Amino acid sequence: MFQLAKSSAFRSGAQRAFSRSFRAAQQQSAAAGGARKPASLARKIGKYTLYSVVGSVLAGTGYVSYKLYKEKNPSPQKPQSATFDNGSPRKTLVILGSGWGSVSLLKNLDTTLYNVVVVSPRNYFLFTPLLPSTPVGTIELKSIVEPVRSIARRAPGEVTYYEAEALDVDPVGKTVKVKSVSGSDADAVRDLKYDYLVVGVGAQPTTFGIPGVFENASFLKEIPDAQEIRVKVMNNIEKATTLPVSDPERKRLLNFVVVGGGPTGVEFAAELQDYIDQDLSKWMPELSKELHVTLVEALPNILNMFDKSLIKYAEDLFQETKINLRTNTMVKNVTPTVITAKCGDDIEDIPYGVLVWATGNAPREVSKSLMNRMECQNSRRGLLINEKLQLLGAEDSIWAIGDCTFYPGLFPTAQVAHQEGEYLASVLKKQYKIDQLKWHTLQNSNAAENDKLKSKVEKLSSQIKAFKYNHHGALAYIGSEKAIADLALGESMYHLAGSFTFLFWKSAYLNMCLSFRNRLLVALDWCKVSFFGRDSSV
Repeated sequence: MFQLAKSSAFRSGAQRAFSRSFRAAQQQSAAAGGARKPASLARKIGKYTLYSVVGSVLAGTGYVSYKLYKEKNPSPQKPQSATFDNGSPRKTLVILGSGWGSVSLLKNLDTTLYNVVVVSPRNYFLFTPLLPSTPVGTIELKSIVEPVRSIARRAPGEVTYYEAEALDVDPVGKTVKVKSVSGSDADAVRDLKYDYLVVGVGAQPTTFGIPGVFENASFLKEIPDAQEIRVKVMNNIEKATTLPVSDPERKRLLNFVVVGGGPTGVEFAAELQDYIDQDLSKWMPELSKELHVTLVEALPNILNMFDKSLIKYAEDLFQETKINLRTNTMVKNVTPTVITAKCGDDIEDIPYGVLVWATGNAPREVSKSLMNRMECQNSRRGLLINEKLQLLGAEDSIWAIGDCTFYPGLFPTAQVAHQEGEYLASVLKKQYKIDQLKWHTLQNSNAAENDKLKSKVEKLSSQIKAFKYNHHGALAYIGSEKAIADLALGESMYHLAGSFTFLFWKSAYLNMCLSFRNRLLVALDWCKVSFFGRDSSV
């Protein structure tokens, strides 16, 4: 009995000890669990954040891949033909040029309605707003061009493209004489028949008759211009390094002069100063202090299309960044090394190493030829058009858009040309319907039905309203990662300036790029410059 009682007491004590140990373990586990809760929450937040990042990257990669695939693999096109399925003739639409107006028309036009022919000596579209960024390497030239054939291939109907220059237009015979830019024999010149013609050949730089400009200055309107300027700038810098600091020739070589206070001249001067301050100052610190950028403008101030407060902001920034701004200064003569300019009553010689001419437009030769054929075309500023963009003297078959035209209130800007192209695409759609009704009228012998058809023609013709330009604002980069913007929102105007406006400037230009490929390349160029800087070699 004693042994049994002892054994029971032992088991009872062991059970109590186990219970105490179990409760202690539970308490420790609960305490440890309470301590792990925050760690578990942190892990959950980290896990969901990781999933979100990975998901965003995958979604972004998928979107980019899809957009690039769609651009590289366009849908099948409807081929050109002499007639439509109903037997009516398919008219030929010839588009001259590959600039903002012509390409905007081509992108918005239903090309199945016409046999569309594009004629341009330049087989690409150039995104001109970013051209001033290319000579110093902020943007690569290939990033702002889009082949005409790529644009044409994405249209719903087949488009014929000729890499040729338009020499002359016969509005009576409805022919365009074109010359292939890659041929040299007699077959290089041919006549193209058209039913409708759109003239969008742009303009060429004007020198205002100032002696020596064509021979000595570089323009900034096309890709070869940007390439030429880059070579000149880099060569002058290398030549200057071989000369003593006190040599006047060294000082001349390192003085870069830009003539023209419009957006092109201002943006290029700003990009050039950025290149000096942000890149050359690291690799050639002593030489960079000798480099000078001079901006010459004949008017009292630069950027006249902007609000006065923004003009003042830009001019103050130029003073801070040491760009030599010369307003009220009119160039009178240019030699290979010196600009002779008049400022008030004073005549001054300005030595230069590189001269960039960014002022004004003049009609191209084909525009002059067309103007000479018509008495009503009596303007030297460009082809005269009416409120519907029809060429005066040939309103039934010729439209003109973009910089080659002159109409009060319409300025030679990309924004105007782009809207003109969109407008003309809608006009040509209505014109197709009108032509179809007229053809049915000719085929129909029933007088009553013909009257109805004629009534429809008149109604459709009345629906073609005058072109109305909607100004959305103006943008300009002024250097030091700052920009100015005049934005039109409804009836209100907003004036913005500074670093935030520079980000808006970037996003606006990215959105304006013609293709997703261009947007991606330009964005990558900006990232590359941020990480690695600009290249200092030719």
